[in-house]
Amino acid sequence: MLGTVLLLLALAEPAFPNPASAWRAEALKRLLEVFGMEDPPPPPAHFKQPPQYMVDLFNTVANADGVTKNPDILEGNTVRSFLDKTHGEKMRFLFVLSSVAKNEKILTAELHLFRLWPRVTDGPKRHHFCQVSVYQVLERSDQDAPGGKKLLAARLVSLQGSGWEVFAITEAVRDWTEDESSNQGLLVTVQGLGGSPLDPPPLQFASSQDHHESKKPMLVLFTDDGRRGASLPVAGFPADSPPQAALPAELPAPRQARLRSTRSLERLQPCQRHPLSVDFEEIGWSGWIISPRGYNAYHCKGSCPFPLGENMRPTNHATVQSIINALKLSEGVSSPCCVPDKLYSINLLYFDDDENVVLKQYDEMVAGSCGCR
Repeated sequence: MLGTVLLLLALAEPAFPNPASAWRAEALKRLLEVFGMEDPPPPPAHFKQPPQYMVDLFNTVANADGVTKNPDILEGNTVRSFLDKTHGEKMRFLFVLSSVAKNEKILTAELHLFRLWPRVTDGPKRHHFCQVSVYQVLERSDQDAPGGKKLLAARLVSLQGSGWEVFAITEAVRDWTEDESSNQGLLVTVQGLGGSPLDPPPLQFASSQDHHESKKPMLVLFTDDGRRGASLPVAGFPADSPPQAALPAELPAPRQARLRSTRSLERLQPCQRHPLSVDFEEIGWSGWIISPRGYNAYHCKGSCPFPLGENMRPTNHATVQSIINALKLSEGVSSPCCVPDKLYSINLLYFDDDENVVLKQYDEMVAGSCGCR
């Protein structure tokens, strides 16, 4: 009978919240804020290979840990890739840009088309090139009417071999991001050198349905979200989160003594950089982050004793503060702190909410060196 009553009470009363679980949830929420997200994107429903262009771009911009090789390589801080949504139409392409945030500044937009091997035609070839034109569709129902389309790019393309062709379509993408309803897609035409129609056209591009995923038409968008160099406001964790200072007091006396000894030793060590591993699989983000699997953020630890040597990279202010502290010239003045004095950016390659592949650069994520401040 008592067991039944206890069971009913357990069912009636809400479970007492787990402080450790709440702490972890709040910590992960703050980490998402650092990466400019409210919620983590869901992993793709099925295995999906990222476009090789995006993988190659990541490897060009970053090392294996995601740390930026050269901050001037990337235009802006975000590169988005979108696959064609027309379901196999041969020379018309549509890209859904709903995942582009309103605050993102459009810098450059490129249409990437894979040129197939030319068709075998009877008789000698008269030309080695044809003219390829890319149009922004303005009136889908009547593209050939005056004002039905607008020319974005045109150039001569070789009829020999195969490979990627890239066309600048920035003007159209800016229109689409300002007014989503204006996105009627793109039209590509192939003509002779004098603008004459070619039937059948000797040049074709891979479509989204009929060819391998590595050759699918793609829109690549370079943007800047305005977060470059910006820092999040400092805010504390919830008041009901477990206080770390109380934990050592619960340890056995010998363990407390060892902790105090370790801390004393740390205070005696000079300011220097130490490893700090961030493992995305351990956090639970490996399903949507493609690269890197994790990175070394490093952290700064150690003392800044008087006198501060050049190896501690002190500022003039830190040098003066260390003198005031050593001579006890003013109450409440502590010794300088060991903090990062050089920070590097990292790059993430990941799937967004719409399963598009995004390369994004985040500033001030890795401690490059430490100094006394």
